[in-house]
Amino acid sequence: MNGAVPGAGRGPSVLAASLLGRCPRCGKASLFGGYLKVARSCSSCGLDYTGFEAGDGPAVFVILIVGAIVAGGALIVEVSFQPPYWVHALIWGPALLILSLGLLRPLKGAMIVLQYKHRAEEGRRVN
Repeated sequence: MNGAVPGAGRGPSVLAASLLGRCPRCGKASLFGGYLKVARSCSSCGLDYTGFEAGDGPAVFVILIVGAIVAGGALIVEVSFQPPYWVHALIWGPALLILSLGLLRPLKGAMIVLQYKHRAEEGRRVN
């Protein structure tokens, strides 16, 4: 047993399903019912999405990735050009917002698609 869902290899790749926000089984219908709200089920193949939960994982990854990009970029700009603080706010404020909102949906999709591909479920105690 390799831990994969039978027939899951025929679906879209994790990257494609994550970036496009598509169903992890068929790759046709949308995974989301809103910007970040996961739909109840796939309108194409009927896969039930209610068992998938991304939790805080996407937000943590967004904080780490965007924080590294913005902090590194601000440090490089400060050392190279020494602009006033309002220039930093003008550059990095919108960058924070755009990067955060741009990465949150694909990362949430990736967490859900990976749960499907690896049949992740809630842990159970075996006695």
